[in-house]
Amino acid sequence: GHTTGPSLSNDRIYKFAYTAEVYVDQVKASLQKSAGYRISSGVDVNLLWRNPDNDDDQLIKVTVRDVQVENVNERPAAKNIFKGKSTEKIIGKEYLEALQRPVVLELARGKVQNFYSYQNEPGFTQNLKRGLASLFQLQLHSGTAREVDISGKCNTTYQVRQDQVTKIKALDSCEIEKTGFTSHNQILDVSTKATSATIYVLEDSFIKSVKAEENYVFFLNSRRKTGAKIVSKQRLELKSVQAGPGLIAGKHVAGVIKTLDSNYVSMPLVAEPVKSECKKCPPLSEHWQSIKEHMHPEKLSKAEAARSFLSFIQNIRKATKEEMLQIVRTEKKELLPQIVDAITSAQTPASLEAILEFLDFKDASTSVLQERFLYACGFASHPSEVLLKSLTSKFKGDIANEEIRETLVIVMGALIRKLCDKQGCKLPAVVEAKKLILGRLEKAKKDDNVRMYLLALKNALIPEAIPLLLKYAESEEGHISNIAATALQRYDPSFLTNEVKKTMNRIYHQNRKVHEKTVRTTAAAIILNSNPSYMEVKNILLSIGELPPEMNKYMLSIIQDILQFEMPSSKTVRQVLKDMRAHNYERFSKPGSSSAYSGYITRGPDVSSTYSLDILYSGSGILRRSNLNIHIFDRNAQLHASQVVIEAQGLESIIAATPDEGEENLDSFAGMSAILFDVQLRPVTFFQGYGDLMSKMLSATGDPINVVKGLLLLTDYSQEFQLQSGPRASADFQGGLAIDISGGMEFSLWYRESKTNVKNRVAMFIAGNTEVDSFFVKTGMETTLEVETTLDFISTVQFSQYPFLVCMQMDRVESPFRHSVTKYESLPSGRRYTARRGKAELLAGCEYPLHQENSDMCRKVFSTASDSSSSWF
Repeated sequence: GHTTGPSLSNDRIYKFAYTAEVYVDQVKASLQKSAGYRISSGVDVNLLWRNPDNDDDQLIKVTVRDVQVENVNERPAAKNIFKGKSTEKIIGKEYLEALQRPVVLELARGKVQNFYSYQNEPGFTQNLKRGLASLFQLQLHSGTAREVDISGKCNTTYQVRQDQVTKIKALDSCEIEKTGFTSHNQILDVSTKATSATIYVLEDSFIKSVKAEENYVFFLNSRRKTGAKIVSKQRLELKSVQAGPGLIAGKHVAGVIKTLDSNYVSMPLVAEPVKSECKKCPPLSEHWQSIKEHMHPEKLSKAEAARSFLSFIQNIRKATKEEMLQIVRTEKKELLPQIVDAITSAQTPASLEAILEFLDFKDASTSVLQERFLYACGFASHPSEVLLKSLTSKFKGDIANEEIRETLVIVMGALIRKLCDKQGCKLPAVVEAKKLILGRLEKAKKDDNVRMYLLALKNALIPEAIPLLLKYAESEEGHISNIAATALQRYDPSFLTNEVKKTMNRIYHQNRKVHEKTVRTTAAAIILNSNPSYMEVKNILLSIGELPPEMNKYMLSIIQDILQFEMPSSKTVRQVLKDMRAHNYERFSKPGSSSAYSGYITRGPDVSSTYSLDILYSGSGILRRSNLNIHIFDRNAQLHASQVVIEAQGLESIIAATPDEGEENLDSFAGMSAILFDVQLRPVTFFQGYGDLMSKMLSATGDPINVVKGLLLLTDYSQEFQLQSGPRASADFQGGLAIDISGGMEFSLWYRESKTNVKNRVAMFIAGNTEVDSFFVKTGMETTLEVETTLDFISTVQFSQYPFLVCMQMDRVESPFRHSVTKYESLPSGRRYTARRGKAELLAGCEYPLHQENSDMCRKVFSTASDSSSSWF
């Protein structure tokens, strides 16, 4: 015949055997031990009508019969959840009846033009029938087409060789309603790969057999070993052809369908979204009672806290505003900050409404909770425009606590950046927030206001702020110029125009005015990090030797670090050094204690992490700035995981020393500023002004000041997928961090010694659940990873002689690491099969090797320290 699609013979019934299987397992595992299930049945197909004007337009009837549900892998009787249950019992009587009601397909040139079924059938059984119907769609010539089946409208490629047809469907091209979200930063996110292939064998111009296979693979970008796969297989095999009913006469499809059964309606072949109702989910308050013991403040650096936090978020996402408010309004004060972390991180419309209703920004007594709410907004994994809009309106209203007002605008900056990164820069709320921050900065009179808007821009990183940041960096003093310069340092070098580089060169070389060392060194770092020219590098190298004493040593150390760590500008630096040989020795042998050093914390196949530590002193031996950064990166992305900067100025008067040039009028100040996961936090002040300093020194206990404490949702991935055999699949990966960072600075005038200590205590928990839901049976795999660790950074300075002794130590304690995988199959009745494998190990502690010079100094410091080990002051 001249048909271009498969063609059925009249008066025949084609009897097929059909199976649909799903498997869930780890990515590299063979399928023999996977969790899953198999649905098998007979399928009868017969021709009802052929268009008298076009042989290639046919109506076929497809009937499912003798349905069985069983394990996909053999299980001993005790572990078989289907054991002793009839299909009717497993699927349910009305569902089974619906599944066995025939559907009618109109095939034209091999493509399904219409899918006729009954309107009020359950979505689940309808989708199983759509999965079967989609197998009957194929074309008999090679080529590519965009066609609709159960998976949506997809790019499909056919390869035809004699009686074999291969159909490849590009699943990432399918247009179908998608739900879910991904994490903001790629390193923290999950990658997916999906493939679909179907092989047809034909005989007598109709189908002899079909084998279809669809694969979904998920893995954590930060640890590709941790992941899951879902495999869905369908097989249709012709068993016999028997005598069957005759054709129905008629001119048009509509008439024939009416004759057949007037209840048939044409429906989309694309799957309809379906959701299993949760039958045995505990109410939110009950779940909270079961986890709250792990959420006490003193337990916040334990993995159990991060685990409880994630499960709480999962449940909050299903809860109503009222359920959330009931908990926050009745719970003890010490647990409230952790509840606020969780409700804010849930990021549902109901959770945002609940938290905004609960928090009153006009009430200064709850500022701790307001701050936790704001930081959780800043770390939001997929923030919405509504969130930014709500914060902007709060900012315009009354706020009792000035620090909260600052934090609020700083967090608005972080949300602007995240929304812009997701192509949301033109959203009305983003445009309004940008205008507000830029407008108010230009009008600001008080330093405190200028500072907070600059910090907001340091988070927002919008190109249009660059001219303002340049102005503040070059023309202001102290703090203000410092924040502006460090904000410019956070931009991607591609945004830094010639104008920026010119300004940074002027600041570093002090062409227009005298600048502080901290701003000058930041300017140098910006120049050296943004593809510097030969002359720029040469001028910086020529300046070494002419700088204030400690700055000489610091810049020298920066250059050595660029070479030793093979940074992008190292080639240019090497070239310049080669050409400048004559002047090097005198210039590069300056004494001093300042230093800069970078190294690897971890080097892995997927991600690596580096630390960089630089310390700048004033000529009299007092710390000006210590800066510890940790970056995480993979092949395509990077993440500024943390930065802790301790700054001090104007402290020379305490030890009756002479301030450096250009720093005679600086007010006494010490404080700490932190960046966490790309978000600049509100800086913390240790003391401001001479009086404040003296009173704190006299009462100094050396107790650390808490900088950040709380629970963060870092990885937040949730996607649903329609399998071509009918069921819905979902993949959820959440990663939580319980964190406690504190820092302190202590002085001993007696021993002329100062000490700064930064303690980073963190616990991470990642939970992944990959599941296939067929309504009457669920199967899946849960993966968990947990690690607890502490990173200590201590620097001790003895300034009784010059160059003074500095010893820096960076240690990681021994860290427990646990990993587990649980595969499961379960029925709504609660009958469940699980197989769990776990592994625990201790990652050895270590001391990070800073440079050799530092190791030598530490030996000296500790040999003198033993003589003076009595108390401070």
